[in-house]
Parts: sequence; C-alpha cells; structure tokens
Amino acid sequence: MPISFDSALGIHTKALDVRARRTELLATNIANSDTPDYKARDIDFKAVLSRANDHLSSGLSRSNARHLPLSNDAESLNLLYRVPNHASLDGNTVDGQLEKAAFADNALRYQASLTFLDQKFKGLIGALKGE
Repeated sequence: MPISFDSALGIHTKALDVRARRTELLATNIANSDTPDYKARDIDFKAVLSRANDHLSSGLSRSNARHLPLSNDAESLNLLYRVPNHASLDGNTVDGQLEKAAFADNALRYQASLTFLDQKFKGLIGALKGE
C-alpha cells in the first residue's frame, strides 16, 4: 500500500506554507513603516487553515494536471488590510510595535509547525523501519 504524504502529514504542511507567507508580509510591513500611504497587510491564518482543512477532509483531489487547482495555495490567500489603532498623518497604517510582536509570534508558531512536521517524519521513518 503506497504512503500518501498528504494524508500522513495532514494540515501541517499547509500551516508551514501560510506561516512562511505571513512572515514575508509582516517583514514587508516592518520595512515600510516609514513609507507614506503604505497600508499594512496580513493574513487571517485561521480562515486560510480552515479552508485548507475543508479541502483535505472533503477528499477532493486533481485527477489530471490540466484540471483547475483547488485554489488553496499560498498565492490565493486573501490578504487583508490591517486596521490601525492610531491614525497616521501620512496615511501609513503600520504600527511598528504591533508588527514586530506579530512577527515574533509568527516565528515561534513557524518553529512549532516545523517541530510537528519533524515528529511526523520521525514517526513515518519508524513505521518504515518497523520500530
């Protein structure tokens, strides 16, 4: 019986992809904290993962490479604009402290996702070895 990595690894690979994309967005926000009229962007992680989980649990898959994708890849994330706590005179909506805190939190959660995947792979290797 062949091993399906999608079913074996579950939602953790998608979580890692979304965390990586969110890291890029948060870094861009921090880098543009002094850019006039820059609007901070973010991802609703729970909504994206919920959609991905629905696709996994529904059992949908592409039977042919020419079929349309399920549209839950990292490029189709619904990017949201962050609502600022305090209005800026130059129209910039980046709150540096909030962005840095979100970046640190996301980095920690990214590391947790890597740890979960590491444990999954160790379990698969153990199963293959018969341990």
